[in-house]
Amino acid sequence: MSRGRGGFPGGFPGGNMQGLMQQAQKMQKDMQQAQEEAEAFQAEGSAGGGAVTFVVNGRHEVLRVAVKPEAVDPNDVELLQDMILAAVNDALSKVRKNTEETLAKATGGMKMPGLF
Repeated sequence: MSRGRGGFPGGFPGGNMQGLMQQAQKMQKDMQQAQEEAEAFQAEGSAGGGAVTFVVNGRHEVLRVAVKPEAVDPNDVELLQDMILAAVNDALSKVRKNTEETLAKATGGMKMPGLF
């Protein structure tokens, strides 16, 4: 059996190698742009009706924290701790969702495990 280009019978599947390389380079560029966009995204999470808010970026860095004075009760520190956890997790959940959506656009919906 004779082998064509790329060692495949009849030639390289799906066209020429140059076209495949161009597609790969475009996808790499699109992924890099999507990653930069996802990292620049900022999400605000809140709890306690806005008594505690956190702003987090796509690199999972906390950028701002706001705690309203009425959220601070020295007799109920656990409530404040719970609101802090809820606000941070709310912000991080929004970042994860945005990252997934942004990368899905760049990959045409193809799952890329381990990217984020």
